[in-house]
Amino acid sequence: MPLTESVRGLQGAVSLKLDFMSPPESAKELQNKASSFLEGSPSESPGLQKTKGITGFQTLVHLVKGNMGTGILGLPLAIKNAGILMGPLSVLAMGFVACHCMHILVRCARHFCHRLNKPFMDYGDTVMHGLESSPSSWLQNHAHWGRCVVIFFLTVTQLGFCCAYIVFVADNLKQVVEAINGTTNNCHHNETVTLTPTMDSRLYMLSFLPFLVLLVLIQNLRVLSIFSLLANISMLVSLVIIIQYIVQGIPDPGRLPLVASWKTYPLFFGTAMFSFESIGVVLPLENNMKDARRFPAILSLGMFIITTLYVVIGALGYLKFGDDIKASITLNLPNCWLYQSVKLLYIVGILCTYSLQFYVPAEIIIPFILSRVPKRQAQVLDLSIRLTMVCLTCSIAILIPRLDLVLTLVGSVSGSALALVIPPLLEITTYYSEGMSPFTITKDALISILGFVGFVAGTYQAIHELIQPAHSLTFPNSTMFLQWEQHCSSPPCP
Repeated sequence: MPLTESVRGLQGAVSLKLDFMSPPESAKELQNKASSFLEGSPSESPGLQKTKGITGFQTLVHLVKGNMGTGILGLPLAIKNAGILMGPLSVLAMGFVACHCMHILVRCARHFCHRLNKPFMDYGDTVMHGLESSPSSWLQNHAHWGRCVVIFFLTVTQLGFCCAYIVFVADNLKQVVEAINGTTNNCHHNETVTLTPTMDSRLYMLSFLPFLVLLVLIQNLRVLSIFSLLANISMLVSLVIIIQYIVQGIPDPGRLPLVASWKTYPLFFGTAMFSFESIGVVLPLENNMKDARRFPAILSLGMFIITTLYVVIGALGYLKFGDDIKASITLNLPNCWLYQSVKLLYIVGILCTYSLQFYVPAEIIIPFILSRVPKRQAQVLDLSIRLTMVCLTCSIAILIPRLDLVLTLVGSVSGSALALVIPPLLEITTYYSEGMSPFTITKDALISILGFVGFVAGTYQAIHELIQPAHSLTFPNSTMFLQWEQHCSSPPCP
């Protein structure tokens, strides 16, 4: 997801700049900026340095690596919300549908590139030209709305990622601090310890604010690539350690329900969509390949690998921890220094990634506003907007201090729209005038309806869970409350 999030949003930023910056930068200059972002400088893949295009293997690596973010850590809880049988089957189905929608986007983009004789078409431009090709005169006249809708969801997605990062870092750091006195070097016979209560996780979020402000003041993409490298290394090492732990000593799966309650399934849907939200990276990757004709096959292979990893980690994590699984699987790791270091590594990686994800909405919003004020006020206003945006993400995280619900909300709202609702409708508007089979139209309509139902149900269920009184004082992200409750289940406890 890190590569997905960064590249996708920058493409939207480029598109918006072409319309709203004053004086406008040239399209060539902005396209070069977006391409350099993908090639390694500002992306979360600084090792990707290309002069004449990237190879098929490099494309595959970046596609897979771009999906290994915080979403994968929340999949075990998502599997719990669907059931040990229904969950993995649903992940497989969603992976297939998401891959199909990516192929639709690639096919439509190529169609307009050939028709308009353009070398590259981003997500927003493809949707705009798709509306221009529709048989409806109203859609043709309002085609620019399509690009604005895509950019809006990209911005919401990126800010949602930033909120999720703040909650994730606060929960994991809180658990490390509370268990520090009971942390041992023995990871094989580590017993659950009573955590020493510290300050509320929301106070941890506030304590990160000054550091986050300093991070977002960095506007040099070359400097951000250093943070990208640190994030990639720390997350890769942490993920390997997590996998080797959850494959050991898996309990009897017969104790777990095959199918969970239908009321919790929308929560599964939102978290899964958060993880699969990589549709925006496909066009930049294809554009930067040496041989773009191989991209559809590489995309299918990459999505197969990603979906398999999601199923394996999600299912094994739920099998390992059962009903005790938490919003992030890192919160279930034992209190020994090896696994506490995993949490610390992920904290470092996520903090480094925050500045990269923040760069995307900043590049969309700030130039648009600065183009409407005198140049002498630009620098002060730039800093003020950045500070406001950071405070906004921190405030939202404080208001929704549950990682599982943040993932569900972001996935249900923007993930459903970008990955499931828009691509099938784009195919209909693009090819309807040229003739489409009833089967294709029906298939596209069903996928869009599925995405819209998931959008509504996931958003509603997440908000319902958030406002329930039972959750007003307890947050399942942290183990503190559960273990304190177990400790106090027998006297003498207050």
